[in-house]
Amino acid sequence: MVTKAARPAQPKPMPMPMPAAYKVASRSWAPDRGDVIWIDCNPQVGREMRDMHPMAVLSPKAFNARTGIVIGLPMTSSISNEGNPFALDVSRGPEERSFVLCHQPKSFDWRQRRASPHPWKKLASGELAAACDGLNDIITLTAN
Repeated sequence: MVTKAARPAQPKPMPMPMPAAYKVASRSWAPDRGDVIWIDCNPQVGREMRDMHPMAVLSPKAFNARTGIVIGLPMTSSISNEGNPFALDVSRGPEERSFVLCHQPKSFDWRQRRASPHPWKKLASGELAAACDGLNDIITLTAN
């Protein structure tokens, strides 16, 4: 009788520690439309964003709380987006650069991905409208 040699046990990967800046949200909290949240984009594939990133929330709180899913647009501080026609500049000054990526809508299980409020709290109403317009320019959300 031939037996297979036992493989040595593989060490389990260490979970990514959440930096202190990413406060864990309370159980009663749910993201709301216009909120800026932190969300873990891992796992990612190809050119998708990875790791913790801010996200501009598009879906309303009632939907998010009931389904556990959040629909939104990722945000980045990468200056390479400065000339990107699909990136909306929502910077809070030269030291706080940020872009909403209107061409990368995402839906995530916000509970499993450790979503929490971002220090910016919300986008200004004009910024949210511009982000929605940017997405609409790409996918045209009309029934025509």
